[in-house]
Amino acid sequence: IGTETDGSITCPAATVCLVGIKPTVGLVSRSGIIPISATQDTAGPICRTVEDAAILLGAIAGADPNDAATLVAGRRSVIDLTQFLDAGALKGKRLGITRKVFTGYHDQTDRLFEAALEALRALGAILVDPADLRHADDKGDAEFEVLLYEFKAGVNAYLGSLGPAAPVRTLEDVIAFNDRERARVMPYFGQETLIKAQTYGPLTSPAYRKALATCRRLWRTEGIDQLMTLHRLDALVAPTGNPAWPIDLVNGDHFTGSVTTPAAVAGYPHVTVPAGFAFGLPVGLSFFGRAWSEPALIGMAYAYEQATKHRRPPAYLPSAQLGTGEDGTLRIGG
Repeated sequence: IGTETDGSITCPAATVCLVGIKPTVGLVSRSGIIPISATQDTAGPICRTVEDAAILLGAIAGADPNDAATLVAGRRSVIDLTQFLDAGALKGKRLGITRKVFTGYHDQTDRLFEAALEALRALGAILVDPADLRHADDKGDAEFEVLLYEFKAGVNAYLGSLGPAAPVRTLEDVIAFNDRERARVMPYFGQETLIKAQTYGPLTSPAYRKALATCRRLWRTEGIDQLMTLHRLDALVAPTGNPAWPIDLVNGDHFTGSVTTPAAVAGYPHVTVPAGFAFGLPVGLSFFGRAWSEPALIGMAYAYEQATKHRRPPAYLPSAQLGTGEDGTLRIGG
């Protein structure tokens, strides 16, 4: 079970050739999870297959009086999701291909995405290509503003609930601890985001309400909802992200792109399924859409998975070497 605010289920799942489901916020309780964002945080399954992920999601979904967001899910949280595992689920489905920003950042990812589109066509899907999100190139300033407000409020509430014996009770305490123990706990990075969040006011602040309204307009009303209504879509499709990138403590990690943000900020569901390999490294294909559309997304992801069978177990290679395969493509092998 993973937890996601923006990409922390779907990104690692795709990176290691697994299936990940980031559910609609409110389908799964967040009780006990250290919070970042009350409007984006959720838990969800990371599994070997769509079937396994559907079973696990059905087991953890449900209303929780300790998490108000789950109380709106209603009957949606008490269904057997395995009933939607249909190898023919893509036939006749209208899929919007979201290219703007979410393709073009990695040649090999694009190659695999085009192959995935051919597989979707062969399975009977109707591709609306392109079907670009209106605000795809938004820089994320409103999202970051919301996260800073919600992080401070959420962490203070969480730490405050741990009782008088807790070694830290507030975000301010955490910052002070990190300063005292900098050499031990932060040898490679700082805590600029924590310090910035500490300067923010309560969730009643007009600036917070404005930023949250902007997020919902960009990614819900003028984003996923508008696009799907305009083209009568059943789902949106894009590469989940680039292949695994090296950790670089000197210059920063070489992350080039992903499609996690639209569904994450909207609070809507997102499913990633293995789509093949670039230089021996896994790449995922994403299906995402309106709130509470998990059954449809799971069905489509299952149909694609069953037809393509891209899942491979990890090889645990001791090293990586570039070489040329018989088909002329570059590969990595031990």
